[in-house]
Amino acid sequence: MHKHTAEIAAERVRGVKAVVQQLEVQLPHFARRTDEQIARAAVDRLAWDVSLLPDSIKISVEKGWVKLTGDVAWQYQRESAEQHVRNLFGVVGVSNLTTVKPRANASNISADINVALHRGWFDPERITVTTDGGKVTLSGSVHSPRERWTASSTAWGSPGATSVENDLIIV
Repeated sequence: MHKHTAEIAAERVRGVKAVVQQLEVQLPHFARRTDEQIARAAVDRLAWDVSLLPDSIKISVEKGWVKLTGDVAWQYQRESAEQHVRNLFGVVGVSNLTTVKPRANASNISADINVALHRGWFDPERITVTTDGGKVTLSGSVHSPRERWTASSTAWGSPGATSVENDLIIV
């Protein structure tokens, strides 16, 4: 959890465009768990999340590294599952390989995202949204990492978005 928090903090620093993560996790004795204990705790934790369908996410654990696979309907479910298991004792890392299932209403994604982005503080001339099925591509420029993240989150929140490629640059 601390390794992930350090990475997020480094990404928020103005001017940072990439982060090379070379921290090695050394768990204290009280926080160590077997892979079986971690897997059981992860299954139990995801079972308590009412936004996830039962058995929609599969979990495997190897040497404390958790791998999530399966399909969910929304990006927030994918992120929530990762956050749940990342905070468990004994977890040294998470590979989130879950995918967002395509939804039937993918034709109006671009218009929906443009409306959502441009009703706020984004300049319509600076951001371009293109779609190909459920794949959304954001291009152009923003003023901060927070704006870049907000644009990406807005795209993920659009019904029908199955992947988001955030090519926005910070100027």
